Amino acid sequence: MPKVKVGKRDLYEVWPLLTAEERTEAFRAMSLGKAEDFYLRLSNPDRAALLLSMKSDDERKLWLRLLAPDDTADIIQKVPPEKHPQLLALLSDTERNEVRALLAYAADDAGGLMNPRFIQIRPDMLVDEGILYFRRQAKTHSVHFYSAYVVDTDRRLVGVVTLRTLFAAPAGTLVHDVMKTDVVSVPEDMDQEKISQLIEKYKLSAIPVVDVEGRMKGIVSIDDIVNVVRQEATEDIQKIGGMEAITEPYWQIAFSRMIQKRGGWLVVLFLGELLTASAMGYFQKEIAQALILTLFIPLIISSGGNSGSQATTLIIRAMALGEIQLQQWWQVFRREALSGLCLGAILGSIGVVRILLWQAFTGIYGEHFALVATAVGISLVGVVMWGTIVGSMLPFVLRRLGFDPASASAPFVATLVDVTGLVIYFGVAGLILHGTLL
Repeated sequence: MPKVKVGKRDLYEVWPLLTAEERTEAFRAMSLGKAEDFYLRLSNPDRAALLLSMKSDDERKLWLRLLAPDDTADIIQKVPPEKHPQLLALLSDTERNEVRALLAYAADDAGGLMNPRFIQIRPDMLVDEGILYFRRQAKTHSVHFYSAYVVDTDRRLVGVVTLRTLFAAPAGTLVHDVMKTDVVSVPEDMDQEKISQLIEKYKLSAIPVVDVEGRMKGIVSIDDIVNVVRQEATEDIQKIGGMEAITEPYWQIAFSRMIQKRGGWLVVLFLGELLTASAMGYFQKEIAQALILTLFIPLIISSGGNSGSQATTLIIRAMALGEIQLQQWWQVFRREALSGLCLGAILGSIGVVRILLWQAFTGIYGEHFALVATAVGISLVGVVMWGTIVGSMLPFVLRRLGFDPASASAPFVATLVDVTGLVIYFGVAGLILHGTLL
């Protein structure tokens, strides 16, 4: 592979295109200050890969200790398990204990996301003492120093106070008198998606994490949540597209793993589509008697699939944002059933007009064109309405069973509606065209 020439300014943009050797070489060519800024911009998988490409432990130690404990824990989780002891040995005793405590939590829980370093003060301090304590801790707790968390002698969270509030308070005032006591906190085992919803709901820059006894364990900052939201959105989009979630960047995932992630769902969808062929085989007598009906099969089943995909995408996103709760399924059912009826009526009307116009100019649909148009129009109403209902209700069913609603992928819904759409279409056609074409 030819050498890639990289300038310092555009290194971040071309980083995914470089080999491990080229990345290390370009990174080492930067000044220390620029290298630190660049390193902090990298994702944790890229940081882990860069650390592994370094030759000396002294170099790894320098960059590993630059990070907050939660980021260090994330990096260690990204490297092979046999490398964990080697990286942990590079940390100080305090850092090592903090990181090991974080590694004990699930990666997507509050405990796995939190930074155990936060600024804490006592409620019985004077505000001037609080400011001095604030300044002293900010030197080593620089990740988030806009607020201090007020804890009692047992480290139980009792309040929160901002640096601005401390400066504005009159001298001689106790921290207890200016702190806010209605603090929003989360338990150690809360899922990261729910944490992101709370931070958005209450417009927080950070949220404290407490244990079952209310003792302060750490904070999850909005910087951590930005990554969580991006990760959750990526996983949902991939699942909605009809594949397993892929956590690695596109250019870094192994080809065999890519095939594995995509192939499983494609096989399931293919087997589902075989039911469509079975349904057409069941109606082969009707098809043989009225070949004109086959012209509208793609129109009918694609309309149902499209409406179902729309509905499932809409509901999954609303669930992810906390706009819809599980107990609201009946209200959603009624709303989507009415939506499906209206949308089906629109598409059905267009289908009828299309048939009448083509008949006027070409005569292709024969003497029973009006009945054919009626069958197609009514079928479109039924199929679109059915697709909308299925697409909107499937995420509720999956969540009720404990699965991720995003697993109700658009291709899966479309496949399901394809089969039932054929049954609706030929059922309606059989009733309307009985005694004429059928």
